[in-house]
Amino acid sequence: MAANNNKEIIYLPLEDVESEHCALIVEKGLAQVKGVETHKVELNNRRAAITVTDTEAVGEAVKAIKELGYGVSTVKNSFPVLGMTCASCAGSAESIVKYQEGVVNASVNFATGNLTVEYLPNMTDATKLQKAVQSIGYDLLIEDETKQQETLEAIHEKKFKQLKTKTIWAVVLSLPVVVIGMFFMDMPYGNEIMWVFSTPVVLWLGRDFFVNAWKQAKHRSANMDTLVALSTGIAYIFSVFNMLFADFWHQRGLHAHVYFEAAAVIIAFILLGKLLEEKAKGNTSSAIKKLMGLQPKTVIVIQADGTEKQTAIEDVNTGDIILVKPGEKIAVDGMVTSGNSYVDESMLSGEPVPVLKKENEKVFAGTINQKGSFQFEAVKVGKETMLAQIIKMVQDAQGSKAPVQKLVDKIAGIFVPVVIGIAILTFILWFFLGGDNGVVQGLLAAVTVLVIACPCALGLATPTAIMVGVGKGAEKGILIKDAESLELAKKVDAIILDKTGTITEGRPQVTGIQWLNNDDTAKDILLSIEKQSEHPLAEAVVKHLDGVTATPLSDFDSITGKGAKANHNNETYLVGNKKLLAENNINIPNQLQQQADEWGKQSKTVIWFSDSKQALSVIAISDKIKETSVAAIKEMQEMGIDLYMLTGDNEATAKAIAEQTGIRHYKAEVLPQHKADFVKELQQQGKTVAMVGDGINDSTALATADVSIAMGKGSDIAMDVAKMTIISSDLTKIPQAIRLSKQTVATIKQNLFWAFIYNLIGIPIAAGILYPINGFLLNPMIAGAAMALSSVSVVSNSLRLKWKK
Repeated sequence: MAANNNKEIIYLPLEDVESEHCALIVEKGLAQVKGVETHKVELNNRRAAITVTDTEAVGEAVKAIKELGYGVSTVKNSFPVLGMTCASCAGSAESIVKYQEGVVNASVNFATGNLTVEYLPNMTDATKLQKAVQSIGYDLLIEDETKQQETLEAIHEKKFKQLKTKTIWAVVLSLPVVVIGMFFMDMPYGNEIMWVFSTPVVLWLGRDFFVNAWKQAKHRSANMDTLVALSTGIAYIFSVFNMLFADFWHQRGLHAHVYFEAAAVIIAFILLGKLLEEKAKGNTSSAIKKLMGLQPKTVIVIQADGTEKQTAIEDVNTGDIILVKPGEKIAVDGMVTSGNSYVDESMLSGEPVPVLKKENEKVFAGTINQKGSFQFEAVKVGKETMLAQIIKMVQDAQGSKAPVQKLVDKIAGIFVPVVIGIAILTFILWFFLGGDNGVVQGLLAAVTVLVIACPCALGLATPTAIMVGVGKGAEKGILIKDAESLELAKKVDAIILDKTGTITEGRPQVTGIQWLNNDDTAKDILLSIEKQSEHPLAEAVVKHLDGVTATPLSDFDSITGKGAKANHNNETYLVGNKKLLAENNINIPNQLQQQADEWGKQSKTVIWFSDSKQALSVIAISDKIKETSVAAIKEMQEMGIDLYMLTGDNEATAKAIAEQTGIRHYKAEVLPQHKADFVKELQQQGKTVAMVGDGINDSTALATADVSIAMGKGSDIAMDVAKMTIISSDLTKIPQAIRLSKQTVATIKQNLFWAFIYNLIGIPIAAGILYPINGFLLNPMIAGAAMALSSVSVVSNSLRLKWKK
């Protein structure tokens, strides 16, 4: 194989890598693969990013991950290859496919004419492979269905369904075992019935724990699976032995207990935990899907002879002339060649007012055309567009942060070997010091240690508190996406607020209107002109004049960039900016001018309405500050948090808003990429930064910040990137979220403390430390109950969160 010189990053989508501990195991595994140059596991994006020196290494890397007991989502498929005439054709078709990025391995069988290929669905797809094969003169036969089934989403969906089925079965089958084991222990055939119910749970539903534990063992590492497999496996085998050879114990004067319920319940609990975790994680990738959805799938390209042709977005080339109709999304970045219209760019800039686009002005993919129609020349397509860049930035930012290294996973790494060590040591000590029944009591004590030390309590400490915390947040209108932000929010000491849509309402509203003399016909005329106008601010005026009746006009004319004019009863009326009035030599009465200056100082947008001689009224339009913003800002400052306001708006507007809300630090005319830089700047000063925003233009900053909060009325993209969303867009929810974080973290700490104390006390007692003192030996049955109790106590402590204020 030729070496891959331009070092493309290859993303391997991972399965079953649930925690930082798993991620470390995969990192170690990748480090040993020959030909892998760099590697990084991105837990949040569920993928490993690697660069390789030659394409063969991709297959090796996938194999290495699978050997460790984790999965890589790949698609295996076979396609008939058309047009092959000899064995060497098969060879060249095979090597071209192998060389495509994202292909794990490929082989072409000349006898059957089939290409068997395994590839990464996030890096390539059947159509791309088909194009590669076509480029050397053959063809692949692909059906449409295959395209749909191969997406990563479909693969995840299938896994989730399997897990759900497993969990339901495990719970259903364990219930009778628990009931018999706890209450009807002495019923006839009780043991046999429990055995029948628990066997499928342990051996069929729980088989993955055993398979993975074995794979881990081969690589000399241990994870949670190892402990689950050991404790359930030993309890199960021990119980089967006790059931079949009860006399073995009776002769030695001991009662033969079975521990089927311990084995079954542990597995049911853990499967349930996994299911809940998967469900919560499912929504994090939708951000990228929505961003991709901003781009239309087809466009109308004007051909050289002037005809219109519907073209798929993939086939648009730079230099094509594209027609955009009213209300359509713009497909690629380009330059307007003819026509003009207002375009809503709020998804990029966050500013609510649509922007006028004339000839030679730039337009961007994903923005929405308003009422006009125009043609533009494609300048940047595919991966080059600003939208594609944003998608990539968001993806990288999502994957670049290692979550607070989960304490529990680190402990699990050493907890497992330590517990196994203690169990073995216990057995050895009993064997030598235990007298006649040393072997029996030793084995019992060792199992008791394994059962009592099941890491359930440890494993549940964090997730249960977080689930309750997240649930409580949702009740209060705060949607929290991941545990990490819930953990971090309590440390926040700097909050960056976006202006438009966060502090303010995010849509222009009439905040004042002054008439020269109160004349109803004038109001009617103003309303009628604004109803016909395309200008975005016109809508605000129409809303404000609700209840006024419209009147017929003639000769309506929109004056680009200045306003509009129309005739009514042979009199000309104008609506627009001051320039329009000056050009038509219209007199402005003093009282209106003073009012306009006053509003100008508050940095409001001023619109004039006049007849052909003098101004009749002046209207102020601005983005109103939300009613709750001022109180919320004051509350956050009292909590000792530094607030910063960033906006793309001009200095005057920013200053006015900062003064009205009491924010001390603000920056105006900030571009989207500079917001993220500002976040980094504050982080370098050692601050824990929260970013609050509502537009796509905030998404990079949101992804960079330690805690990201989006406004629910803002763009979907901001909500998807942000780790928290405030549904009502009310800033007073932010201090609430911070308090919720403090309570949740406190609960997590209590839970971990209890789980540890429990293990520290429970394990030595299980090992028989009290036996020499007062002859006390812990029965494994009670150990099982104690273990369940420790888990229950942890969960109930978490539930206490619900009733906190």
